[in-house]
Amino acid sequence: MKISNTPAFLFLFLIPFIFLFSKETQEETYAKVRKYMVANQLASRDISDGKVLEVMEKVPRHLFVKPNYRSLAYADRPLPIDEGQTISQPYIVALMTQHLRLKPGDRVLEIGTGSGYQAAVLTYFTDEVYSIEIRENLAKKASETLRHLNYDQVQVKWADGYFGWEKFAPFDAIIVTCAANHIPPPLLEQLKEGGRLIIPVGSTLYYQTLTLITKINGKPNVQHISGVTFVPMTGKAQEKRRDQIADGCQH
Repeated sequence: MKISNTPAFLFLFLIPFIFLFSKETQEETYAKVRKYMVANQLASRDISDGKVLEVMEKVPRHLFVKPNYRSLAYADRPLPIDEGQTISQPYIVALMTQHLRLKPGDRVLEIGTGSGYQAAVLTYFTDEVYSIEIRENLAKKASETLRHLNYDQVQVKWADGYFGWEKFAPFDAIIVTCAANHIPPPLLEQLKEGGRLIIPVGSTLYYQTLTLITKINGKPNVQHISGVTFVPMTGKAQEKRRDQIADGCQH
């Protein structure tokens, strides 16, 4: 199956038909689609870390989405999962991972487990992956998916990620996969000196700026990466947004 010269939109449209008529197994076909995704969505843009590209070609994203969305699993777009949440487009997953600059032995915290896909990607860089999901059903389902696929390095906790996971702090890296209008202070506190925190910051209703924070001398050094759109962080972060709106109305 030659795919190198096929336009991206046409190739993705043809995936269901490839499954029907190809003599390959579905897993072999998905592997080729992943390779195409890496070449055309990641390496052709600004994903230059060889390890990130290698990992994105390995992780079976189609097994982290609903069966009726599997033919779109490697498209350059987010996809819906349960409870009104989404799985980020592959490019954003790769971009955030690349900026964390993980190395073996790093302790990484993810806020917003979602489907478990981003956590699975992180396991190829370090064995210490901790992930928090505020929605109980999503936490349970992601944990089951990760175990089923042998990503046993991930510890998933049902809790409000705004407060981090103090038991395992400090962390070398923290990745937040939901939007906040400010950086949660507990996350900065639980970040090691020299550690990296990546988070979408801005309006939780419209768009945000993907922001990389490096902790230097206990203070946040801020780098803006790109414009993004993420689902909002809930729990304590949501309460703070309501308080800020109420305070604004009173002034």
